[in-house]
Amino acid sequence: MSFLLFGVTALHLIILVILFVATLDNSWWVFSEEETVNLWYDCLLDNNTGVWLCSSVSTNEWFHAVQALMVLAILFSSFSFMLFMCQLYTMQRGGLFYATGVFQILASLAVFSGAVIYATHVTDFHPDRAKTGYFGHCFILAWVAFPLSMLSGIMYIHLRKRE
Repeated sequence: MSFLLFGVTALHLIILVILFVATLDNSWWVFSEEETVNLWYDCLLDNNTGVWLCSSVSTNEWFHAVQALMVLAILFSSFSFMLFMCQLYTMQRGGLFYATGVFQILASLAVFSGAVIYATHVTDFHPDRAKTGYFGHCFILAWVAFPLSMLSGIMYIHLRKRE
């Protein structure tokens, strides 16, 4: 039982790390090795100084929806982890982790929605340069976080507290 508990906890922490990196790192869309766009800034590498010069990103409403959904996914997943820890120490034996699972599934759906919106509207976010770029590692991490958090949520729903 302790191995299963450790595995579920480790999976949840890995999902949280992936969500934080996907939301905060600088590579949702890559134009070249010197220019990337994340959810918050459009950054250009200055070759003379080696410093990243960043400016605010698109003011498009869909872009703000992606930002909000990714932040919401982090909040849902964090709340789910805190709820799991509380339930682990206060719940009666035999109880199910329904609330933890529901919040983790909500995090999964938020990541999914944000990634789909970004993928379908990327030409609206970068209209003049969308054809010259490609999806970065943060976008891929968001898609990796989706099935992992869905699996984690389903595991929590079926998980019973034992001795």
